[in-house]
Amino acid sequence: MAVCLKRLCSLSLRSMSTVGFVGLGNMGGYMAKNLVKAGKDVVVYDVNESSVQDLKSTGAGACSTPSDLAAVSDVIVTMVPSSPHVLEVFTGSNGLLKTLKPGTLCIDSSTIDPTVSKDVDAAVRAAGGHFYDAPVSGGVVAAENGALTFMVGGDADKFEEVKSYLDDMGANVIHCGANGNGLVVKLCNNMMLAISMIGAAETLNMGIKMGMERQLLSEILSKSTARCWSIDTYNPVPGVMEGVPASRDYAGGFGATLMLKDLGLADDMADGSDSPIVLGKMAKQIYDELCKDEKFAPKDFGVIFKKLSEQ
Repeated sequence: MAVCLKRLCSLSLRSMSTVGFVGLGNMGGYMAKNLVKAGKDVVVYDVNESSVQDLKSTGAGACSTPSDLAAVSDVIVTMVPSSPHVLEVFTGSNGLLKTLKPGTLCIDSSTIDPTVSKDVDAAVRAAGGHFYDAPVSGGVVAAENGALTFMVGGDADKFEEVKSYLDDMGANVIHCGANGNGLVVKLCNNMMLAISMIGAAETLNMGIKMGMERQLLSEILSKSTARCWSIDTYNPVPGVMEGVPASRDYAGGFGATLMLKDLGLADDMADGSDSPIVLGKMAKQIYDELCKDEKFAPKDFGVIFKKLSEQ
């Protein structure tokens, strides 16, 4: 009975908590909306005012700076592009740490350098808060549908509380161990994703140029030993699959420049652990070359198919 009462009390406290959300981009916007849909009291901040207004239209509140957001939040989720952005959001002149309340649960879903995550963890702990890295996988469609996979690094004692919020945004929430471990898994995942996307793009481009109908080729590959997410879920060939960036001229989705950033982080991680990543380094070179062209750089990373098809 005591255990049940404790659980009910915990659930009641969570229902009264204010969740602050920083970073309303292609992924973060949908994640914040799913928290609102789940009945959470949500306040948001983003440098893009139109993104803030979009969330306000769903019932979220808005703050003018991260420090203002921290002053009213019991739980804070951050989803920003890179390590410098995370540092600015937490430690900048108007950062979260300026007004962070003791006991605040901070969940960072950005994909950043694991060592930076550990530095932020130490700073949040010094301010009396709790910090977890919780990068995501699944892409924009999964973010919209609340079906993301979260890879969580941090102390086990508050993992279930962290999970209770991430469950509103995802289908899989996995504890990976100490702080930084979630990011290690995410960078491994994205390096593999980049390699498989390049392989899928090369293969599909070759088959189509040899006269195969793109839909038929994709269907066969998705049912054969070549099957992978880049073919059966996020196909990079225009006209094959609805609802993916390739169907809208590679707009939205996961940017090529962000993939290049993650490949750089994976490269650094590999060098630091004496791990050979021949294909990972080649993928980084390919995306580096892709992103030098301003026609491709702002697009979803599946645009590698378009670049290959135009050669």
